[in-house]
Amino acid sequence: MKTGVNGVALGVFIFFFLAVTVIGFMASRWRKAENEESLDEWGLGGRSFGTWVTWFLLGGDLYTAYTFVAVPALIYAAGAAGFFAVPYTILVYPLIFTFLPRLWSVSHKHGYVTTSDFVRGRFGSKGLSLAVAVTGILATMPYIALQLVGIQAVLDVMGVGGESSNWFVKDLPLLIAFAVLAAYTYSSGLRAPALIAFVKDGLIYLVIIVAIIYIPIKLGGFDDIFAAAGEKFAKLNPATGKPIGALAPGEAGQWGYATLALGSALALFMYPHSITATLSSRSRNVIRRNTTILPLYSLMLGLLALLGFMAIAAGVSVKNPQLAIPQLFENMFPDWFAGVAFAAIGIGALVPAAIMSIAAANLFTRNIYRDFIRPDATPAHEAKVSKLVSLLVKVGALAFVLTMDKTVAINFQLLGGIWILQTMPALVGGLFTRWFHRWALLAGWAAGMLYGTFAAFGVASPTQKHFGGSSKEIPGFGEIGYIGLTAFVLNAVVVVVLTFVLKALKAPEGVDETSPADYTADAGDKGVQIDLPPATAGATH
Repeated sequence: MKTGVNGVALGVFIFFFLAVTVIGFMASRWRKAENEESLDEWGLGGRSFGTWVTWFLLGGDLYTAYTFVAVPALIYAAGAAGFFAVPYTILVYPLIFTFLPRLWSVSHKHGYVTTSDFVRGRFGSKGLSLAVAVTGILATMPYIALQLVGIQAVLDVMGVGGESSNWFVKDLPLLIAFAVLAAYTYSSGLRAPALIAFVKDGLIYLVIIVAIIYIPIKLGGFDDIFAAAGEKFAKLNPATGKPIGALAPGEAGQWGYATLALGSALALFMYPHSITATLSSRSRNVIRRNTTILPLYSLMLGLLALLGFMAIAAGVSVKNPQLAIPQLFENMFPDWFAGVAFAAIGIGALVPAAIMSIAAANLFTRNIYRDFIRPDATPAHEAKVSKLVSLLVKVGALAFVLTMDKTVAINFQLLGGIWILQTMPALVGGLFTRWFHRWALLAGWAAGMLYGTFAAFGVASPTQKHFGGSSKEIPGFGEIGYIGLTAFVLNAVVVVVLTFVLKALKAPEGVDETSPADYTADAGDKGVQIDLPPATAGATH
């Protein structure tokens, strides 16, 4: 293992970081609109992105630095359980093919910027809209923090910072990265991560292709790699008396594997940043085409996951599994290419962090500030508030990283997945039917949130007593499963039962401002302009 600062790798990393910084600031001039002062322009890039821009943006948004670090890290630590991420990214695309084009159409027709905008318009409920907005912000904050954790992991491996350094040396590089991210996001909005995503994805594909060919050659081939991994996982864990891991999920872990994959697939496009990237596209056909080509990232993810086994075969030994893949690159690649790999991970953190902060800011501005504090806010005022809130969101994420144990941050992100899944009945259900009662949806959301939070609170791990994981025994089944999916089932049952009750009582259902034709409208149709004028964004609310 190399020691000290890797000057060559650091130099390459800084070069790419400066390059994307320039691109981030220049993005404000890309497809510049006459009136930039609106959430449609700053927060959705003018809703003008075509197939390839949307593909790179969604890829850069969904496949984050944490994905590239954490998935192989889980395989490095526990084995096949980490492969759950591969089937769930395969499952998700047929699911989103059915509902994302409908969400795009109704959002474009009515000027909706967030999922909460749609929920309020569909069910006539500010309370339900607020619940969806708060959930989105809560689930996004630790996700942003984990992108910064990814940058910090790369810096640690390059010898910049580390646990033994004083606070100034340790945190200054991260503070600089944060400041640059905040500045170009404030300046360019969604256009910045859209352009940077081209660089990020290109670097990631380059690094994975080289790694999947070069590293196995150096390690003697995949036979030796899997043999080394099998030997490690066969050893007993002194704390549990059971094997450390497995090359294939055992019978006891199959329910957990399946429910985690399914629950994660259902949750992925409930996240505000996923929806923000989707609504930035210029037509519903762009969304459909993207659902057919985005699975290319799943192929890449499957190859990436194998790096966890390679780290074992290469003899990588780290206390924090999150450092395993950066350390593998440091050990196996020439210094200059290790710098390229580190830059790919670092830039892979900047793109989603920017989109997530924009999405969270839009939720606050549209569905908290405008609905409850300043109903008469103009589009220009909305954009100004959203820019400021995007900075505050990043500050909160940075404080999270600098003050809390990294394992806590990781597990809070797992809790975020449990939370965001509880917005699915209102969002996806609302896209296909008005049958669900708004009060029943709110009660179901509350039931799912409470159960999910308390169940996760009771999960312990070797490093913490609470919020130590996302799996627990499924009531009535006697099997360990993903808490988020159990909470979602409870949520759905409450929604259906209470809807029957409330309809029988003839409780007021609210006003639906949408019509059936809105859900199939496309750019250029009557009432749906190709370029939505910023001044009218949200005017139909």
